[in-house]
Amino acid sequence: KVEEVLTDGRQIITFPNGTKKEISADKRMTTISFFNGDVKKIMPDQRVIYYYADAQTTHIAYPDGLEVLQFPNNQIEKHYPDGTQEIVFPDHTVKCLYSDGFKETFFPDGTVVKVEKSGDKIVVFSNGQKEIHTAQFKRREYPDGTVKTVYRNGRQETKHSSGRVRIKDEDDSIILDKK
Repeated sequence: KVEEVLTDGRQIITFPNGTKKEISADKRMTTISFFNGDVKKIMPDQRVIYYYADAQTTHIAYPDGLEVLQFPNNQIEKHYPDGTQEIVFPDHTVKCLYSDGFKETFFPDGTVVKVEKSGDKIVVFSNGQKEIHTAQFKRREYPDGTVKTVYRNGRQETKHSSGRVRIKDEDDSIILDKK
């Protein structure tokens, strides 16, 4: 390896494989430029910024344990020390994955999808409608108070805000229509 000390105090070490390590004059910042194009910077605040040349991806590791990945398509992922992950997609959809298995997705149109560890799902639409999906049924709740439930066996139950109740069996035959 070849070591140089420049007049401004920076130190540059060049390794036989082409990798270069540059240490700032105050020794607080180090930049390593690898032979494959990757670049690793150790900042004065102890952040480590690693750029993967082939993937065109930047990985920033903070001293508190937070890690941030920035992809070439503008997707950004944050990995928190507690296991939580937050992914911001190029279309501005945000997905949060929590360490307890709960997931939330926020879409640009205002729709929010929440998925429990059990697999139960709640979808809240920007128009005020809400859907609940479980292993037993799917239910749609409307802003006017109407609730339509479709059970796993195909039976349907609609309760209107007016008080009307309509039940259909799995063959779509009306078995109750109470007004």
